[in-house]
Amino acid sequence: MNYSDLAPPYIRAIAPYQPGKPISELERELGITGIVKLASNENPLGCSLLAMAAMQEALKTIALYPDGNGFDLKDALFKRYGVEHARIVLGNGSNDMLELAARAFLTVGDKAVYSAHAFAVYPLATQAVGATGVSVPAINFGHDLKAMLQAAVGQKAKLVFIANPNNPTGTFLSAAALLDFLRALPPNILVVLDEAYNEYLPEECRYDSVAWLKEFPNLIISRTFSKAYGLAGLRVGYAFAHAQVADMMNRVRQPFNVNSVAQAAAVAALQDEGFVRRTNELNRRGMGQITAGLRKLGLEFIPSYGNFISFKIGDGMKMYRRLLELGVIVRPIASYDMPDYLRVSIGTENENGKFLFVLAQALGETA
Repeated sequence: MNYSDLAPPYIRAIAPYQPGKPISELERELGITGIVKLASNENPLGCSLLAMAAMQEALKTIALYPDGNGFDLKDALFKRYGVEHARIVLGNGSNDMLELAARAFLTVGDKAVYSAHAFAVYPLATQAVGATGVSVPAINFGHDLKAMLQAAVGQKAKLVFIANPNNPTGTFLSAAALLDFLRALPPNILVVLDEAYNEYLPEECRYDSVAWLKEFPNLIISRTFSKAYGLAGLRVGYAFAHAQVADMMNRVRQPFNVNSVAQAAAVAALQDEGFVRRTNELNRRGMGQITAGLRKLGLEFIPSYGNFISFKIGDGMKMYRRLLELGVIVRPIASYDMPDYLRVSIGTENENGKFLFVLAQALGETA
């Protein structure tokens, strides 16, 4: 028999999320070394030394189950942001937050709204619970909040996903635009504000979304330690929400979904503001290096507020494969309806330089 037939149709229809290709996989496939991976928006500085030391200490008790309630991490977040423990949800990366929101509040027949070219997990999390996704056309690759509001109200949606900055396009919504949207939205529609790249925003663009929780009990703020904090391999994220919303998300959360090493590292990482500052400085310089290089090559790109940038290249998959052969891993984004674009993460100066060098080489071959 075909055992896949035992799964619901909406599960069989899922196209699984494809992560960036690991360096080890490319080494096995092509037998090359010196590979630069700029595909997954990871922190080229690694992680904080304070976090590293905390991980080493946590290993001493690795035979014991972690604190399933994550008290120390919730307390560190409370001290940083002033959000009470009952309004915090911890997860296995911010992906977990998105899926917990969908699992807690959506079911077959419900609808969730998100933008075209937005993070791939929004439709996946929606489809996995049998709900229907409503993709709203973008404006200049960014969220059209007016159209999303109309879709959410008109379609009687339960949930809206908004990424700020957005991945993979790097586009940004101002605080004023977000507040206008939230104030116009009926309170019975939940909004997941995905701020995975929040720490990369330049000073003049920053806003205090945590303070908005008092005005908008339907707001869920999702963040991660994978990006600016450099803990992608540990998978630890968190969400802030109204206590009743957080309670529902915690009811569907897996026990011990954040391991003890990850919790300890995240607590320590929050204390190392200098590391995050250095991360931002490196990203700002690297963004300037890559955008200048793309301009020199005559390539269009989407101005980005994250630690990555998407650029127009023609046949994205063809160029992606050629860059792999030349030892640089970037991200094809045809699955985001952007087949003529590639996304490249900001790396170190040398990594960025190698990317621009091999890109120029590959373009020369096709000239």
